[in-house]
Amino acid sequence: MKDVKVSIRDLYKVFGRRPQRVYEGLLEGKDRGELTKDNHVIALEDVSLDIMPGEVFVIMGLSGSGKSTLARCINGLIKPTSGSVFIDDEDLTKMNSKQLRETRRKKISMVFQDFGLFPHLNVLDNVAYGLKIQGIDEEERYDKADEAIKQVGLDGWKMKYPDQLSGGMQQRVGIARALTNDPDILIMDEAFSALDPLIRGDMQDELIELQRVMKKTIIFITHDLDEAIKIGDRIVLMKDGKVIQVGTSKDILMNPADDYVRRFVEDIDKNKVFTASQVMRDPIALADITQNPEGIMELIDENELDSIFVVNSNNVLQGLLRREDIETAIEENARNITKYLDFDFTKVRKNRVLESLLVPLANSNEPIAIVSSENKILGVVVRSYIFESMVGGKE
Repeated sequence: MKDVKVSIRDLYKVFGRRPQRVYEGLLEGKDRGELTKDNHVIALEDVSLDIMPGEVFVIMGLSGSGKSTLARCINGLIKPTSGSVFIDDEDLTKMNSKQLRETRRKKISMVFQDFGLFPHLNVLDNVAYGLKIQGIDEEERYDKADEAIKQVGLDGWKMKYPDQLSGGMQQRVGIARALTNDPDILIMDEAFSALDPLIRGDMQDELIELQRVMKKTIIFITHDLDEAIKIGDRIVLMKDGKVIQVGTSKDILMNPADDYVRRFVEDIDKNKVFTASQVMRDPIALADITQNPEGIMELIDENELDSIFVVNSNNVLQGLLRREDIETAIEENARNITKYLDFDFTKVRKNRVLESLLVPLANSNEPIAIVSSENKILGVVVRSYIFESMVGGKE
């Protein structure tokens, strides 16, 4: 299980008076309806998953799919009927209560839908509360709480009380409280479901940006496919306690595992969901800013290009060179191409949705440059890439 943060193996959870009997019946292939007719509930059935370090892993499904039960098995709040949950190769299901508390304290934090803030405590004390009950001294817990508050963008609000905050701000307090222990794993159970749509969208954006810095392993529970696609590196879709499909949003949208998944995703507008990072490809060729015009023309001819992006030795985008500009540079016996560079081209960040790229692609045959925050070129997008992605063609 090298490079796996959370490994779930053969997990079953049956609620009721005789869960073992139902579990054994499932192994024998008996009918689920017969096994549950005496008020037993099969919440999880044969679930096996691997969650990688630093990824946002979304568990999604409709009510009763087993997603919240799975989350609570992962942090040991619910003991499974059978199976294992490994955190860094340690099986939570084999731990005693003391070991389990220690693992939760050091490695796992949860953020819930209802915020769970104490109305009589200010933001700082709410965030520091978990450390207080652990017996952490005042100076240390306030230092950690203060740092977590800054992380979620609430610096300046720490002396306010919950009723003075918006719903989104209250949820950020909940996230800050979960971060005070600097956990490896953050479990967010329907964390944004109670928020208004606009605030919910803002919080999703905040989480994406926060994760870019934190790089935690985040397990996010939701029933909302749009939310899952927006924030998830990978998604597991559950139904009746079973795993139906695991994959990236593109995997699930373009290659649904069965009719249930197909119906689940059929109304999603893919242009509003897919981002530049999901369709971009490596540039066919790049020119170096130090190359002479003749060398760049050879590169353009070899690759049958009409234009080429120019970068420096650190892969930072310097500009675009079109074929006619290189021809001019050669005619003028230029030794470098700096003055021939053009900056009138489209460049975007990798999280831009495809819908926003359709107009520039329709108006120009030139590729769109996908760049990082440091202006390093990550890839390119041309019209055909979007078409191929929409019809499930070449990756």
